[in-house]
Amino acid sequence: MIRALAAAFLFAAVSPALAQTDPAPTPAPATVRVTLQTSEGAIVLELEKNRAPVTTANFLRYVDQKRFDGSNFYRAMKLGEGFGLIQAGAKPSAKPLPPIKHEPTSETGLKHEDGTISMARGAPGTATSDFFITVGTMASLDADLAKPGDNLGFAAFGRVVEGMDVVKRILVAPTSPTEGEGVMRGQMLAPKIRIVSARRLP
Repeated sequence: MIRALAAAFLFAAVSPALAQTDPAPTPAPATVRVTLQTSEGAIVLELEKNRAPVTTANFLRYVDQKRFDGSNFYRAMKLGEGFGLIQAGAKPSAKPLPPIKHEPTSETGLKHEDGTISMARGAPGTATSDFFITVGTMASLDADLAKPGDNLGFAAFGRVVEGMDVVKRILVAPTSPTEGEGVMRGQMLAPKIRIVSARRLP
């Protein structure tokens, strides 16, 4: 950014006549908005169609086929006051769509910041419908190719633009001390938070 500004200033200094012409604006990334209407209120998501095209298209297929309607936020991972994530997915009774190619943050340029929506997964390339929303910056979920093993992180593909108060209410909702397996034990919401509907915004 500094180099770009310096180059622009130098060009203006040596070519004052040409400097009068405004440069073409950089086009904004293509995005699409989706509203999750939950029993706690609405969450509006802005999804990155250009930077995370595979992941966004997959999520929109679940939205357009109404596969999130009647499903739940079922997990709240509390990592400290005002910090953690909430997780949801399509109804377990609905057959999931085929898993998708993993889009790591090292390729998309997206990061797990406050209010990021990202895909849950096992191994890379296994994500289907389950997604999570972060509360607070969680850089540990980004890809880090310098680490050994599975270092591809999770596929961030958008952000919350309205309704972070709803996300935070879900994060602090009661959880069962006994439900959940492995690291998720004690993180299962009780009761679950219902997703009434998921729809694209015009």
